[in-house]
Amino acid sequence: MDNYVGKRLDGRYEIQEIIGVGGMAVVYKAYDNVDDRIVAVKILKEEFLQSEDFRRRFKNESKAIAVLSHQNIVKVYDVSYGDRLQYIVMEYVEGITLKEYIEQQGRINWKEAVYFVTQILRSLQHAHDKGIVHRDIKPQNIILLQNGTIKVTDFGIARFSRSETRTMTDSTIGSVHYISPEQAKGDVTDNKADIYSVGVVLYEMLTGQLPFQAETSVSVALMQLQSEAKRPREINPSLPVGLEQITLKAMQKRPRDRYQSAAEMLLDIDEFKRNPSIKFDFGYFLDNEPTRFVGKTESPLGRTASMPRQSAQARTGTMPRAGTAPRTAPPLQRNGREDDEYYDDYEERSKTLPVLAGIIGGLIILAGIIILISYATGKFSKSEIEVPNFIGKNYYEEILNNDEYKDLNIVVSATITPGTYEAGVVYDQSPSARSKIKSTETITVFIPKDMPPVKVPDVYGLDYSEAVEIIEAAKLKCVPERVQEPGKENTVVRTKPERFQDYFEGQTVTLYIVDTGVMTEIPKIITWDLETAKEMLEQCYLVMNRTVKYENSVEDKDIVIGIEGFSEGATVPKGTEIQIIASNGIPPEATAKISIRLPNNGSVFKQGSLRVYLDNVLVPELSKTVLLNGASHPFDVTSSNGQKKLVVIIDHAQVYECKIDFNYSPARVSDEKPTPDSYFSTTTTVVTGREPMIDVVGMNYEVACDKLKEVGFSYIEPEYVETKDRSKNMIVKEQDPTPKAFTKYPLDTRITLTVYLFEPDNPDD
Repeated sequence: MDNYVGKRLDGRYEIQEIIGVGGMAVVYKAYDNVDDRIVAVKILKEEFLQSEDFRRRFKNESKAIAVLSHQNIVKVYDVSYGDRLQYIVMEYVEGITLKEYIEQQGRINWKEAVYFVTQILRSLQHAHDKGIVHRDIKPQNIILLQNGTIKVTDFGIARFSRSETRTMTDSTIGSVHYISPEQAKGDVTDNKADIYSVGVVLYEMLTGQLPFQAETSVSVALMQLQSEAKRPREINPSLPVGLEQITLKAMQKRPRDRYQSAAEMLLDIDEFKRNPSIKFDFGYFLDNEPTRFVGKTESPLGRTASMPRQSAQARTGTMPRAGTAPRTAPPLQRNGREDDEYYDDYEERSKTLPVLAGIIGGLIILAGIIILISYATGKFSKSEIEVPNFIGKNYYEEILNNDEYKDLNIVVSATITPGTYEAGVVYDQSPSARSKIKSTETITVFIPKDMPPVKVPDVYGLDYSEAVEIIEAAKLKCVPERVQEPGKENTVVRTKPERFQDYFEGQTVTLYIVDTGVMTEIPKIITWDLETAKEMLEQCYLVMNRTVKYENSVEDKDIVIGIEGFSEGATVPKGTEIQIIASNGIPPEATAKISIRLPNNGSVFKQGSLRVYLDNVLVPELSKTVLLNGASHPFDVTSSNGQKKLVVIIDHAQVYECKIDFNYSPARVSDEKPTPDSYFSTTTTVVTGREPMIDVVGMNYEVACDKLKEVGFSYIEPEYVETKDRSKNMIVKEQDPTPKAFTKYPLDTRITLTVYLFEPDNPDD
C-alpha cells in the first residue's frame, strides 16, 4: 500500500496523515491550498488500479455522492480518474463512528437512538430520491459529530437504481451482519435493502447487540435468511413497544413486508415521537407460512446447495435447521397377510364384530352424506381470506375497479388533508395487511380527503425569497434544495412538482436553487433579534431551525444569545441548519454559599433571632431562630439579575455583610465583612485617647460609620428598626451615647446606631 503522507496531489492537496483504511481505498487528511480548508482524500489502492471492476466501483462511489447534497451526507468536492491515481476529495468531519459510540455506551438511550436514526433515514430518503441505493449501511459507515449530527459516508458499493439493481453476494463488500436477505441471496435489491440495514442498526443501538451472530460469515448470512431475531424488548425491557415494532418492521425478511421507503418509516417514527406509548397494528407477527421440509435451498452465495438430513443435534436446536420435522411419525404399515391373520384371529375371539362393523359402516355413510350436504351449501368452502397490503397504493389507479380485488368489500375513509400524505394514496388500512378475515368482512382504506387542486406557480428564474412569497400565496408550502447548476446565485431553476402541475393546498413544493459554491460563513447574529438573525442567515444561504431553544438570560426576550454546535464566523456548507439559542427574558438564577460565625453568648441555651436581607429586602426562608453558641451557620442564597448586597442581623445587631454577583454561576461573593472578633472574645483591646462625639443622626448608616471612624471611634454597632417609608431606609434614627457639648469620650466607647430598615407589606414592592 502506497503511503502518500507528505505528498501533494495535483499541486493542490497536501496529504497530512492517514485517517482510515478500507477494503479498496485509503482515506487521508489533507490541506486544500486553493480553497484554504481541511479535506478528506480517498485514494484507490494501487493494487486495484488494474482491475476494471474496482475502478468501476470507485467511479460509482464518486458518481453517487457527487449528486447528493444533504446535511447528513458527507459532501464531495472534487474527483480524479487518472490512470495512475484515482481519488475523491470529500468533506472532512471530526467525530467517531456510530459503531465506536455503541461500543462505548453498551446500548444507547432510546430517545438518542431515535434522534440518530431519524437523521440516517433523512439522508437515505435524499439518496433514494436521486435514484441511489447505499447498500452498505452499518454503524462503521456513520460518523457521529460532537454536536450529535450524523454524517453518512462510504457509498463504496452504491448503485444507481435505474441502471444496476443486482449486487451479487460473491462480490458484496457490505458487512454480512447488516445486509438484507435479498443481498445475501444475490437477488435484485432496491431502496428497501437500505431499510433493512437501518433496522439492524437501530436494533443494535437499542440492545447493544447484533440480531444475528455466528462464527462464520456464511452462518450469519444463513441466519439472515432463515432465523428470526430475538425481540429487542427481551434484551432491553425498558424499550417502548412502538419502537420495537418499528425496528422489527424494518427488519422483515420479505421486502414487501418492510417499510417501502425511508419516508414511510419516518412517518411512524414521527407518530412514535408524538406518542411514545403508541402501539402499531402492523400484523407482521402472524406466521402465514407453515413450516416445511427443505431438500435444496439457495445458498447465501447464490449457488444451489443440498441440505443434509437433520441429525438429532439439529432437532434439539443445537444446529441451524432448514425445516421442522412433524411432531409424530406416520403409523407403521402392515402387509396384507399379516392383516388377514390379525382379523381372522379377532373374528374367532369375538362374535360381535359383524354387528360393530355394520354400525361403523352406517356411521361412515351418514358422515359422508353430512359432508356432501355441507359442501353443497358452502359451509366448508373457504371462509377466510388474507388481507392484502394496500398501504402505498393509489386508490383510484391501483385498487378501484381492479379485478384482483373485485370480491373484497373495500370502503374508503378520507379524514385528513393531503398536505400530510400524497393525494389518493392509502396511508393506513384496517384490518392490517396479512390479517385473516372472513370474505364478507369490510376492509377500510384511509386516504387523504379530496380537495380542489391548485396549480404550482411558475417561479422559475425568480430569487428564492420572492419565490417563497408566491408559493405561500398559493397556499402551498416550500422547502429549498440547493443545486450546483448554471445560473444566478439563489435563483430557482426548477420545482418539484414542476410548474403548472395540479397540487393540493398545504402540500410541499421543493424549490431547486442555484448554489455557485458549497461553503459559507455563519454571520454574527448574537445580540440580534430572531427575525433579523433569520434574515442574516438566509443571506448567507443558511437555514434557521424552526424550533428555537430558549434559555434564561439578562437579555430581552427573543434576543439571540448563542448558536448550538457552531460559533460565529465558522465556515459551514451552504444549506446547513443552524440551531438558535435565544433569551426567554428571564434572568438566570445563581446560588452563593455563605457561612457565618454565630456570636457566643456564653450559654449554650441562649437563642437569637437571625434575619437575612438581600438589597435591604428580607429573605423569609433564611430568617430563623439560632443558638448563640459560636458555631458556624451555613446557608445558600439564590437570586438573579446582577450584583446585590447581603446583610445578616442577629437581635438587631449586624453580624455579617458581603456583595454577591448573581451574573455568574455559582454566584461570586466579595467584600465580606464578617462578625467582629469582639463578639467571640471576652477580652477587649484597650484604645487610648478621648475625642468629642459627632452627631450622626439623620445620616446614611455607612456615611455615619465613616465619619465616626475618621475621629477614631471603631466600636460601632447597628440596631435596626422597621419602617414602611422607603425614603428612610438605612438612615440613622438615634445614636447612643448621645453627643454632649464640651464632652470627650474614650475612643473605645461602644457606639450603637439605631437605623431604619425598609420592610414593605408586599415583598414585591
